[in-house]
Amino acid sequence: MDKNFRTRFIVGLGLFVVALVSLYTFDSIPFKIIFGVFAVVSAIELLSFFEKKCNAINVLLAIIEIGLLVGGSVFVAKIDLAHFWYIILGVPGYDIFAYLFGKMLGGKIVKKSRPFPHISKNKTWEGTILGLLAAIGMVAILMAARGSFETDYIYLFCGPLALVGDLFESFLKRQFKVKDSNEIIIKNKFFKKLEVVVGGSEGHGGFLDRIDSTAFAGTVLLIISLI
Repeated sequence: MDKNFRTRFIVGLGLFVVALVSLYTFDSIPFKIIFGVFAVVSAIELLSFFEKKCNAINVLLAIIEIGLLVGGSVFVAKIDLAHFWYIILGVPGYDIFAYLFGKMLGGKIVKKSRPFPHISKNKTWEGTILGLLAAIGMVAILMAARGSFETDYIYLFCGPLALVGDLFESFLKRQFKVKDSNEIIIKNKFFKKLEVVVGGSEGHGGFLDRIDSTAFAGTVLLIISLI
């Protein structure tokens, strides 16, 4: 097994446990604080991109991304625990199953299976479609168990919103010519140690890569709830 993948899997599992404990303590305030810290570090990573490339379009994209980080943080701060489970099942749920189905079936059902070759070349039709179906299905099952379709149906879009958020961040990194969100900031000794939280210090991943989908989905849901 690849060392980086093993490290990220172990750290990711640890973060999931921490998230569960945080969600169920003190009305989930620790989790909201953790997400806020992630959002701040993600913004710092984003600003570091300008060391690579700076132009008017990239400034606009950075402003939009920071707006998404703020909107996602506000949404997480105001949402209750019951509804946050829709986010967990819909957003990380999509990411996990899209990755798993992509690895297992990518290219085996649809030849030349690359739906977004110019934005995210690693995504496959099999992973994308089955990941979306899995995310929507899990959210729908939870809604059925709670009998809350009439009031919570909007959360069925968590999976599709997660996909759009991930694609936007991939597009943003391509515009800045950045491979991973932490590849610049990780050169700083302080952040190099901090980046262990997202899976090691080999120069991959990053905080922005961890919460981009949640930030996008949370911002859209926040706007809808305000309307």
